[in-house]
Amino acid sequence: MKTEPRPFVPAGRRLRIWQVGALVLLIALWQLASRNAQLAFFVGNPVQVAGRIWSWFMPFGFGPTPVFPDGVPGNADIYLHLGVTLVETLLAFAIGTALGLAFGLWLALAPTASAILDPYIKAANSMPRVILAPIFGMWFGLGVWSKVALAVTLVFFIVFFNVFQGIREVSPVLLANARMLGAGRRQLLRTVYLPSATSWVFSSLHTSVGLAFVGAVVGEYLGSARGVGYLILQAEGTFDVNAVFAGIVVLTVFALVLDGVVGRIERALMKWQPQAGETEKL
Repeated sequence: MKTEPRPFVPAGRRLRIWQVGALVLLIALWQLASRNAQLAFFVGNPVQVAGRIWSWFMPFGFGPTPVFPDGVPGNADIYLHLGVTLVETLLAFAIGTALGLAFGLWLALAPTASAILDPYIKAANSMPRVILAPIFGMWFGLGVWSKVALAVTLVFFIVFFNVFQGIREVSPVLLANARMLGAGRRQLLRTVYLPSATSWVFSSLHTSVGLAFVGAVVGEYLGSARGVGYLILQAEGTFDVNAVFAGIVVLTVFALVLDGVVGRIERALMKWQPQAGETEKL
């Protein structure tokens, strides 16, 4: 009996080469497209985008000296704007994750409360939460906390539903065996429920990283005087597409860094879980 050949899946250094090659190809196509002046007005130029980022972060960058929306030319302002966005993102990520974990555990272990609150939770999740930004602006002002509140609403439901589902899908046989061995409610929570839901939690955290940035940047769009989202909005107002893409690249890089931190924590806490390669060998 013939077995189907396994698909080619690069790994290790070869995988990195393929990934870098895909990025180089994408940038090369972008550069070719930007040679058309009319198209470059809409898609920008990767060389000029790189120059804009360099001039933001380096004291002696090439290209024009950046002038930020507050009218103060210089490079140091990007650190202020980026710092504001990162603080908003980290606060929203931490608060939203904590609330999602707490409510997910509570409702998963409290069937009566879950049944009562189920329609309200679904209604809140179905609401386009961006429309809450003006309300949060009135409640918390145009500072950091209105952006944090908006981003928390995005992070919370992702974590909540993953924790809720992870707890509800714990094996009844495993629970019965633990109870037969005399495990109490706290011991079940610590030794059965939480380990079983850990993979669900980290899966939600990888998605929540991007949503925390989305909430912070959207909040800055709708009302702010600081932040990378504010810089992007001002660049859009002057049709500076290279600055828009530069801001997008900066936010993407920091989102990947934060996601990488989450990934390292996940690998440290999930050593007991078999890796993909090990699973295929079994």
